[in-house]
Amino acid sequence: MAKFPKIFGNLNPQKIANLKVALLCFLAAATFWVLNALNKDNYTTVVDFPIEFSYDEEEFMPVTTLPERIKVEINGNGWDLLRKYFKINETPFRIEMENPSSRQFLLTSEIRRALAESITPSNLVSIVTDTVKFDIDRIVARKIKVEIDTNAQTLAKNYRLAGNITVEPASITIKGPTSKLEQLEGVYKIDLGENKINKSFNKILPLELPKEFEDFLSIEEESVHIRFDVYQMLEGNKRLKLTKLNFPRNASIVDEPSTIIMTYLIDERKADELKNYEFEAVVNYNRRDREDSTLMVDVNPKPGFLENIQFNPQILKLRYENK
Repeated sequence: MAKFPKIFGNLNPQKIANLKVALLCFLAAATFWVLNALNKDNYTTVVDFPIEFSYDEEEFMPVTTLPERIKVEINGNGWDLLRKYFKINETPFRIEMENPSSRQFLLTSEIRRALAESITPSNLVSIVTDTVKFDIDRIVARKIKVEIDTNAQTLAKNYRLAGNITVEPASITIKGPTSKLEQLEGVYKIDLGENKINKSFNKILPLELPKEFEDFLSIEEESVHIRFDVYQMLEGNKRLKLTKLNFPRNASIVDEPSTIIMTYLIDERKADELKNYEFEAVVNYNRRDREDSTLMVDVNPKPGFLENIQFNPQILKLRYENK
């Protein structure tokens, strides 16, 4: 490439002028040839022709991106084919649909005649695309139940719900295409927006759709009122006297403890009731494990407001004496 400046540098002004004239003549001839060729008819090519779907947009909604073009083979004037090939000033072919939710594809043979008329002055040779697939659903409004989206971290450790969760309104109206509504499975889950709750909850929360539904669904209501109370399960422990039941004379406990430590959780609302009970740790010989000669420790009485009862030790070993 470095040689070209040297070559042109050695030319005199007259030769340079002659080269410019030759170049302009070549460009003019090429332009004339192209223009003359484009004015001719009977060219054939394949182009992506624009289409658009026409339907009642208040009654129906596409749930996937609609096709915008179909491949067609056309024949005609060079200028017209060039314009269509480069998509210049195109008018899309309109596909009228009265009930698009009743089907999911269209045979291009159904639109051939109308498309041939729309594509003039070019002539339609064939439609390369056999079918046009689409997914358009009817828009409906449905009542959907509201549920709280809870997990193991929603309440603080050792906290429980004190009754049912109140949700007002209990159901909301969601509008959109049927297939998207069906994905909700009849339930709208709402996030409380906080974890490890340890006190009564009373908030008005905004209703927001998940991102994957934002472009399809709408909610008539703006918010819901959530209320519920909680209570704490208190940790406690007691030292209990061991009581043996139904023991034969030749059976005893290995390293028998003098007392058993019982740990438990108790509803804070029932804590005062503990003073009404006298607890004892019980081992019943009739409930022994015959395979390994062990006994499980139990407590008597066992009120329903105690949870997660555990003992230390939990298992005792039996020993037998020879007569």
